[in-house]
Amino acid sequence: MLGWVVTFLIVALIAGILGFGGIAGASIEIAKIIFFIAVVLFLVSAVVGLVRGRTRV
Repeated sequence: MLGWVVTFLIVALIAGILGFGGIAGASIEIAKIIFFIAVVLFLVSAVVGLVRGRTRV
């Protein structure tokens, strides 16, 4: 998921350099949304892992 964030940031940088401001802005917004989704999913999985604890076999 973070690979998509990097891809959209690269697209935004290239579009910004070439003068396509609308595409650059949209790409940055998409990258932000995907980044925050990734962070939330990570935090949820970390909390679930802490709550479940380790099981001994």
